[in-house]
Amino acid sequence: MAGEDRPVRPLALSMGEPAGIGPELALALWANRKTSGLLPFVAIGDPAVFAARARTIGIDAEIVEADAESAGPLFAERFPVMAVGGRCRAEPGHPSTDDAETVIGAIQTGVELVHDGRCSALVTLPIAKAPLVEAGFPFPGHTEYLGALAESLWGAPARAVMLLWAEEIAVVPVTVHIPLREAPIRLTEDDIVETGRIVARDLHRRFRIESPRLAVAGLNPHAGEQGVLGREDEEIVAPAVRRLKADGILATGPHPADTMFHAAARARYDVALAMYHDQALIPVKTLAFDRAVNVTLGLPFVRTSPDHGTAFDIAGTGSGDPASLLAALTLAARLAREPELA
Repeated sequence: MAGEDRPVRPLALSMGEPAGIGPELALALWANRKTSGLLPFVAIGDPAVFAARARTIGIDAEIVEADAESAGPLFAERFPVMAVGGRCRAEPGHPSTDDAETVIGAIQTGVELVHDGRCSALVTLPIAKAPLVEAGFPFPGHTEYLGALAESLWGAPARAVMLLWAEEIAVVPVTVHIPLREAPIRLTEDDIVETGRIVARDLHRRFRIESPRLAVAGLNPHAGEQGVLGREDEEIVAPAVRRLKADGILATGPHPADTMFHAAARARYDVALAMYHDQALIPVKTLAFDRAVNVTLGLPFVRTSPDHGTAFDIAGTGSGDPASLLAALTLAARLAREPELA
């Protein structure tokens, strides 16, 4: 495969919620960097958070302040952190709204580093939405904020699309961080079509799938049963599938969602388009909980994240599994070094 050379630029790793499990997962991976094949990254946030967490979980790591240029050479022996914001107050398992500025600043700085060419891709550690919203953060999650940052920095509209990816399954929710009762109301034919176009384009451009196959799930049980169980599948989803086909995209559906995710069904498509958040995330987390990666499509840069939350209940115990973060870092490096298509 083209692009097997290791990238010179480090990955940018935003700190995420300082009270969550993210900082210790990053430290655990760094501690095993020589055996895991971990690529260099620069963590972004409060260096004191990483130093305190290293002491808490018993990892011998020298935390050093660094920039993107020095992070690569330092990474072999030290844990490099680019300082952003002030000193975080949160203790493991107990988030604080006082840390919101640093959490948000770390994400923004990571995007800027990629935009300026100093880092090859962005990997984000999990955030806690409630303390950010309480502090005035106007976005429901990472995905939406990254779309706004991309539009601001690159100067062109960006529709951010969430892909949950593992070797055995790939799923995209068309509606994302909204209450379930609003999903049928806010789901539109245009949303399905635009999401499908972005998915097909980026699977081809970044994942090198020649002709991506999209399986589109129905919204209702049994995909509406010809209107008996709801009209949305006939009036919204099916017309969207026809438009995607007219674009030359290999799209099928609407399919009953309860029969889309067994092994034989998954062999017939490259990605499933789900109509709402849990319709997409439940099968991914059932089949690949420790290996799935959140990839944001539709952006002018590569962003990945582990597909799990802050895990406040085990934060500070050192018992978390870093497999999903390792997968996110590995996939980010892989996608970033793939050459762009004209």
